[in-house]
Amino acid sequence: MKGTVLVAGLGLIGGSLCISIKKENPEAKIIGFDKNSQEQSLALDLGIIDEEADSFEEAAITADIIILAVPVIQIIKLIEMLQTLDLKENVLITDAGSVKGPIMEASQVLSSRGFSFIGGHPMAGSHKSGIKAAKDLLFENAYYILTPDENTSGQKLAELRSWLKGTRAKFLELSPIEHDELTGVVSHFPHLIASSLVHTAKSAQESFPYISRLAAGGFKDTTRIASADPQMWSDITLQNSGVLVKLLKRWQENTDHLLEMIESRDYEKTYRFFSEAKDFRDGLPVKSKGAIPAFYDLYVDIPDQPGVIAEITAALGKQGISITNIRVLEMREDSVGRLVISFQSNGDLEKGKTVLRQETQFDVI
Repeated sequence: MKGTVLVAGLGLIGGSLCISIKKENPEAKIIGFDKNSQEQSLALDLGIIDEEADSFEEAAITADIIILAVPVIQIIKLIEMLQTLDLKENVLITDAGSVKGPIMEASQVLSSRGFSFIGGHPMAGSHKSGIKAAKDLLFENAYYILTPDENTSGQKLAELRSWLKGTRAKFLELSPIEHDELTGVVSHFPHLIASSLVHTAKSAQESFPYISRLAAGGFKDTTRIASADPQMWSDITLQNSGVLVKLLKRWQENTDHLLEMIESRDYEKTYRFFSEAKDFRDGLPVKSKGAIPAFYDLYVDIPDQPGVIAEITAALGKQGISITNIRVLEMREDSVGRLVISFQSNGDLEKGKTVLRQETQFDVI
């Protein structure tokens, strides 16, 4: 497709959308805007955008499609700004926000002027952030939720899907209410719980100084999402507060039931609690991308011997497999430690697993 695309917000999501759109639509002109001028300039240097915006307002009036890929509060402010501008008559406006109710409500000022606004949420991410982390495969096979309003024409919906075809995502249409309820359960609420678990460990450290050392293994993996951007998650939590309040109240009921079960030492109920959780967890899709960023980690048990890590990285490098991070979870002198290797994708993880099992003698998990 031809046309001018304005992407506001050149972080991981916005930058990856630029790459995906340009790959599928090489004749399109991508204008990038970010309040961080260094990120904006870097996006140009990396070839992710074709042109830097001098200002959001000036770029918006030239755009055929405007994508708002900033935090929810900022999306609402940009929508308020857009309704004061002399935009192109057929301009298509969308967003990439994690909460849809407040955004779709704010977008009514645009709909009242005859502009098409279609809510969007690409449900993919990474533990990395910024324009340098942007990549064209970020959204591949991930769900991309669209929340059109009752005035959205089928033609405009098809137009947006066409612009976003390069994401290779799976599009799903939901109402804003459905979206916020679902993402509340599978994304927003887990972040609250993970952060709560970390606070529990932090409080316990006053009495047990070794907590931080002992929590380096499974606990750290379980709570990894608590390391996400505090500003972004404060924004998401407060914007989706109605859903999260209901979920927290339900959680309180569940914990009361759990407390009663443990205090009564009821083995049958305890077993059922863990068994049902295991069955549901084991039944989740293995390779599908979900609302919480995936971490492609491989665990390798290694002995305390010189050159072990070099042997592993050399085997992976020989096959052209890139790694994003490597760390040792546990290593005691003259004992077996556990090496954690992080990859960029599930495909790299599976290749790495095969290579290490074939070329080394280490236990790969």
